[in-house]
Amino acid sequence: MKKKRNTSLFPLLLLMLGCAEPQHEHNIGVIPKPESLKATNAGFQITSETKILARAEDSEALRIAGMLAQKLETAAGFNTTAAAAADHPSNNAILFASSVADTSLGDEGYRIVVTDQLVTINAAKPAGWFYGMKTLLQLLPAEIESLQLVKGIAWTIPGVEITDKPRFKWRGMHLDVSRHFIPLDFIKKYIDYLAAHKLNTFHWHLTDDQGWRLEIKQYPLLTKIGAWRKESMINTNDKSIPLSYDNTPHGGFYTQDEVREIVQYAKDRFINVVPEIEMPGHAIAAIASYPELGVTGKKIDVATRWDIVFPDIFNVRDSTFRFLENVLAEVMDIFPSQYIHIGGDEVIKDQWQASEEIQQKIRQLSLKDEHELQSYFVKHIERFINSKGRKMIGWEEILQGGLAPNATLMSWRGIEGGITAAKSGHDVVMTPIQYLYFWTYQGNRRVEPMAAAKGYITLEKVYEFEPVPSELTVEEAKHILGAQACAWTEYMEDPGKVEYMVFPRMSALAEIVWSPQKVRNWKDFSERMDKQFKRYYYMGINYAKVPLDIGTKED
Repeated sequence: MKKKRNTSLFPLLLLMLGCAEPQHEHNIGVIPKPESLKATNAGFQITSETKILARAEDSEALRIAGMLAQKLETAAGFNTTAAAAADHPSNNAILFASSVADTSLGDEGYRIVVTDQLVTINAAKPAGWFYGMKTLLQLLPAEIESLQLVKGIAWTIPGVEITDKPRFKWRGMHLDVSRHFIPLDFIKKYIDYLAAHKLNTFHWHLTDDQGWRLEIKQYPLLTKIGAWRKESMINTNDKSIPLSYDNTPHGGFYTQDEVREIVQYAKDRFINVVPEIEMPGHAIAAIASYPELGVTGKKIDVATRWDIVFPDIFNVRDSTFRFLENVLAEVMDIFPSQYIHIGGDEVIKDQWQASEEIQQKIRQLSLKDEHELQSYFVKHIERFINSKGRKMIGWEEILQGGLAPNATLMSWRGIEGGITAAKSGHDVVMTPIQYLYFWTYQGNRRVEPMAAAKGYITLEKVYEFEPVPSELTVEEAKHILGAQACAWTEYMEDPGKVEYMVFPRMSALAEIVWSPQKVRNWKDFSERMDKQFKRYYYMGINYAKVPLDIGTKED
């Protein structure tokens, strides 16, 4: 005898009357908003007897189904495991099904159909099943994100038909670990946050003036010396207050084994980890470790402040190129990413201008000036990266003196650099400081914790950003790979502060890079954020509880 499913009384009465409780699209708080979502008069309730299934031949679908089962075990207490489906189930099941023949979904698209008896997640590729699973979690009560058992919840999924795929291929979030070292366990948590928002690129800023965070076996002093500074500038961005320091040593680094663990953890969640090794500027930690890499050759200390750009940069000797190539060879052995980020921003060239050796190098190479020397430097590094089958990406200053032939550019000072690069046939990732730098205040700065800049980037302002500039033609616009936001940690001294600065703004970023432009609407998004805040709560995120109607202007 078939067991009756455990449904709550009200929906059961509605079914007896032949009219299931209607759902409205705007009541379904999925973020980022799907390409197409249709609510139906149905609803599926998960019970301890619900099966979670995938085809036996789809090992990745089984793995992803297992992630869903783990969520249900943690939050709902259901002792459910993912299993291989011998045939198509007819009732009380969640099925991860293959749609190999459906090319319209691409590599990351999915379809979800929820009826009273069955939930089906169709995808052509594993990433699609994963993102479909993430959407399914958002269709459930927010308590599904709880890190412990929650009792008394009806685990009901509203009836929907969803067809969805991302707008952009690069959907990124950055994290700087140089200014403040971030522990490994939080890096994993950060990756989980990206995955929950369907972001697929983690840009890991590993080196800068204030610390070198990656073990390089051939050059052990990079972490013995370069990973540690004697003190840190006390958090203030008020220039009227005298500069002072905390007199507390700060540092840390990741071993190569730890990094490989992070890379695999991200891969399991369909996130690519892009490492950044800064050059030729932002190089003090490296030069402090090996003074011969600098222009002056003098011994210097790892930087202890972050309110200025330093003039200490790499020299342009063959020995320095060998050092950087050896470092990058180890980086590429650890990181399988197609893209390797080399920085290239904010290169103060005073030391190059003052050095007779550098000036002789410029004349020897028949270059016009130091800007062309930087271009020479970057092109040399690009040839090495290309020789390893990888692509170089850098901040927009790599345009100076002429952009390297195959380089991809991150446009951060605005959108103009991205426009220039796209018009010249180069791929671009948009990350403008005016919209996507999550180091500014997002609420009233009289009550908000210290931030890097006095201006506001509110949730609404983030949501306003459009990655494809109107100045580009249809063909030129194809070079816009997507966008990412940046979390520079000068004023983020611990994981809790990182969360505070990143959330809720990450949710707006997610919709910018995933959802079709035509479905984006601030009022609709802000209404859906009510449920998103509840998810944050159950995920244990220290999010900023700023009002959504704060506006975009300073007070």
